[in-house]
Amino acid sequence: MIAGLIALAAPRAACGEESLGNKVKNFFVTPTPSPHHRRHKTKSTPTPSPSPKTKSKSKLKSSPSPSPSPSPSASPTPSPSPEETASPTETPTSTPEARVASLSPNDIKDFDQNPEPVRKLLEDALALTRQNLDYTYGSAEPENGGMDCSGFIYYVLRKNGIENVPRSASDQYVWVRKAGNFRAVLSRDLDSFELDELKPGDLLFWTGTYNVEHDPPVTHTMIYLGTKKETGKPVMVGSSDGRTYEGKQQFGVSVFDFKTASAKSELSERQPRFVGYAKIPGPGKKTPNDEERAKEKPTPSPIR
Repeated sequence: MIAGLIALAAPRAACGEESLGNKVKNFFVTPTPSPHHRRHKTKSTPTPSPSPKTKSKSKLKSSPSPSPSPSPSASPTPSPSPEETASPTETPTSTPEARVASLSPNDIKDFDQNPEPVRKLLEDALALTRQNLDYTYGSAEPENGGMDCSGFIYYVLRKNGIENVPRSASDQYVWVRKAGNFRAVLSRDLDSFELDELKPGDLLFWTGTYNVEHDPPVTHTMIYLGTKKETGKPVMVGSSDGRTYEGKQQFGVSVFDFKTASAKSELSERQPRFVGYAKIPGPGKKTPNDEERAKEKPTPSPIR
C-alpha cells in the first residue's frame, strides 16, 4: 500500500514541479512584455511634441498672414499719393501757392522822373507784391490772402483816389475806351510804334486768357511799370495765375514780364492776345499821366 501511494505521489510531484516551472516561466515571460509596454508608453508621451509642432506651424501661418495684410494696406497708401500730387494741379481753384516776384522802385529805370501821382500809384502796387498774395478769383482785397487781376486794379486805383473804377476787366476796358484814352495794338513786336505812347502807370488789356461769353471779351488787365535798369526789359505788375517773370512762372500778386505775344497755353487751345493800353481816367480831375501827356504833341492814331 505504502509503496503504491509513493508511486502515485511521484508523478504528481513531477507534475507539480513542471507546473511550478511553467509558472516560473510564465512569471518571467509575462513581465517582459510589461516593460516593453511601459517603454512604448514612455515613447508615446513625447507625442505631445507634435502638438507644439502644430502650434509652431500655426505661428508660422499667422506670421505670414500679417505680412500679406500689410501689403494690401500698403497698396492703398501709394494710391492716395498720386491723388495728393494731382491735388496741387487742381489748386488752380485751386491755385498753386503764391510764388511771386517783387521789385524796388529803384530797380525801375527813370522811376523818379514819373509824375508824383504815378510814383505813388506804382509804389502802392509794388507794395502788394511783397505781401505774398495768391491769385484769388473774385477778390479785390489783400485781406483775403489774394486778388484777381481786375480786383488788383480796382484796389490800387481806389486807394489812389479814383472812385469810379469798374470791377471787371471787361468793364475797365469799356471805361477807358469811353474816356478816349485807349491805344489799340495789333503788332506783336515790342518795338512797334504802336507802343510809343505807353507810359508807366498805364493799364494793359488782354483777351483770350480764359473763355468768356460777355462782350467785349477782355479778360485780363495789369499796370505797366516801365523797364528794368539792369536788363532794359519792360515789366508790369498785377495778379496772375501763371504769367512769367524772367522766364519763371509766378502765381499771385507779382511783377511780370510785359509781352505782347505769348505762346499758346499747353493746357488748352486758348491764345491770349494783348489788345492795347490806356492811361487811367479820372472823374473830373487830372489823372496820373495827364500832365506829362499834355506836354506832348498829340499824334493821330494810324489805326483809327
